[in-house]
Amino acid sequence: MRVTDIERIIVDVPFTARQQRITEREVYNWSILELCKVSTDTGHVGWGETVIHYTWSRVTDESTAKVIGQNPAKMMNDDSLGAGLQMALFDVVGKILEVPVYALLGKKIRDQVPISWWSIDASPADWAAEAKDAVENGYTSFKLKPRPWQDIVKQVDAINAVVPPDFKLDLDPNSTLQNAESAIPVIHELEKYDIVAIFESPIPQDDIPGNQQIRRKINSQVAMHFGSPPYLVGVQEKVCDGYVICAGKSEAIRQGFLSAEADKPFWLQLVGNGLTTTWAAHLGAVLTHATWPAITCINLYSNQLLTKNIKVTDGHHTVPEEPGLGVTVDLEEVERYRVPTQKLEPFLTKGNLYNHPQPRIISTIVYPDGSCIHMGASSQGYGFFTSGQGPAYVEGVYLDPWHDDGTDEWNDLFERALKEPVRSQYQPR
Repeated sequence: MRVTDIERIIVDVPFTARQQRITEREVYNWSILELCKVSTDTGHVGWGETVIHYTWSRVTDESTAKVIGQNPAKMMNDDSLGAGLQMALFDVVGKILEVPVYALLGKKIRDQVPISWWSIDASPADWAAEAKDAVENGYTSFKLKPRPWQDIVKQVDAINAVVPPDFKLDLDPNSTLQNAESAIPVIHELEKYDIVAIFESPIPQDDIPGNQQIRRKINSQVAMHFGSPPYLVGVQEKVCDGYVICAGKSEAIRQGFLSAEADKPFWLQLVGNGLTTTWAAHLGAVLTHATWPAITCINLYSNQLLTKNIKVTDGHHTVPEEPGLGVTVDLEEVERYRVPTQKLEPFLTKGNLYNHPQPRIISTIVYPDGSCIHMGASSQGYGFFTSGQGPAYVEGVYLDPWHDDGTDEWNDLFERALKEPVRSQYQPR
């Protein structure tokens, strides 16, 4: 068997209406997927996908040239090929051999795998609405991104009012709680809610004494991205209860085995749509400690691009038994969302990946004392707050996005805020 052709298709799948509004400041471009269609001389076709502005590794021209003419089984374990291409190779090999992908990965130990709803930072009302949708769609957990520009206690309180008591929240501040001294009081306040379960990277992961102190002082579990600090250091120093694994097949299996040796649970964080969610299910089926709910963000998308949608029941979905990934790509929907060649060419000829224009928004952080901080780019907030230039948490803080209104006043502030956050007194609009 040989790979005879690789077609790469860019699609732009809209997010749900609420998530289009929630994500416009930060992860709006995750809607852009590259689908890989791998054909072989056996007549079989395999599919994979990459979120080209996020996924752990993109597919390149060099990757496809490396695979053409080769035996797909020989190439499929090479993580350097990129997410979508590696996924498609496993799909096509499984179809050729008439076995599900999990049979190519290891011994199956579960038929159903846990999965979580997901959202970037948003208002308490929006998070509560997302949580209600999660419950209605069969989810039992919600992975969230608390930020210093929203009152996390109000956010959690709003969710707590609309979910059943056994629902769980996993909170990822991305280190913006800064240090143990500022993080522990906030965590203690949040632990008053039984729905709060796991904190991912509450402070920088390389702060070993700080993370040790947090683990001693709180009741919740602490998760860290695998490898920082180095695996043996992390295990010996007892800095976390479990891991986040985000990698290609071979590295994910390695990290999964090491986590099992240390008896550490983990969640697979493989962001994407229907194909990626199914791929994560096959990995989760064979990794013993993949017991925390996977983060794929499939709930963001208005269309899964599959002929049969993935169904979540009691926080789990079933691992397919059909050959390959075990799902069928909806070709009509792919064509519906395909980005026309004329739109791609200006980007590709410059060597860039297709992207939406970034929305022009001033993110205004408003504090109860009337002061505010204006940010011109959402990415500014992380370095600004993790370095302690802004407070880790203030009760009553909220974000007031200011969209481009065409005025000189807006444009002047935006240009200044792009260079560095601007402090001022808040002027209601």
